[in-house]
Amino acid sequence: MKKLIGIHRGAEAHWVGDGFPVRTLFSHQEFGPTVSPFLMLDYAGPAEFPPAEQPRGVGEHPHRGFETVTIVYQGELEHRDSAGNRGKIGPGDVQWMTAASGVVHEEWHEQAFTRRGGVLEMIQLWVNLPAKDKMSPPRYQEILAAQIPNVDLDGTGTARVIAGEFRGAKGPARTFTPITALDLRLQAGARVEIDAPEGHSTLVLVLKGQVATAGRTVGEAALAIFDRGGEGVVVEAAGDATVLVLGGELIDEPVVAYGPFVMNTQEEIRQAMQDYRSGRMGRLEPSA
Repeated sequence: MKKLIGIHRGAEAHWVGDGFPVRTLFSHQEFGPTVSPFLMLDYAGPAEFPPAEQPRGVGEHPHRGFETVTIVYQGELEHRDSAGNRGKIGPGDVQWMTAASGVVHEEWHEQAFTRRGGVLEMIQLWVNLPAKDKMSPPRYQEILAAQIPNVDLDGTGTARVIAGEFRGAKGPARTFTPITALDLRLQAGARVEIDAPEGHSTLVLVLKGQVATAGRTVGEAALAIFDRGGEGVVVEAAGDATVLVLGGELIDEPVVAYGPFVMNTQEEIRQAMQDYRSGRMGRLEPSA
């Protein structure tokens, strides 16, 4: 089994735009290769929003060199980008946006959700790309809940397989490097053993309830981070719990980040800034 490095609760909440009150639960800046291929994870909410006329969110902004993965637990979001992609996702849905060579996008609360108000709860994960793929064309995957396999956990809950493989079920997400993303919904007494290969990062995020793993208790909005050595982790639920399990292969390359750009050298960062300012990453057309 893998060795637990520690339990992390993240920073104080801060706002991203006017629609996402988030806690950053880990970042590459803090944990480095331990969390590779992941760069950052923000947990938004759960937060209650009153009805409004104008959608809240984040306006036009660029990305290059990585992917953003948004998993919605409550509420609805809308996405639009300079590659011509549009999408709406709600509870159980996933948006996997590969910025790669560069994309400009915006993220807002969905129109009907804005008008009626409600609770927003979501995860946004940043996933690094290998140097050879950082300048690939942008890509957009809208993965609806109905497309995600549900694996029964011997009557004690379910595992939704977003990426990677679990008990023979394969997740629909297309990834550049081997990645596992499992959304567990556990009942009291559930005990789940998860394959986690030698050399892969392994992260266990508890969103609701509490679980035991490697002899420690992990509560709500807390993250268990495991060493890359060893194989497998076990998660046991004391009561009903919602847990996100992430894992992946190390990308053993330099990481140079500046705001919305993640590359391998400072020169590549300067080029990204120039390309965005000159419009080479595209622009969003005015909303209809």
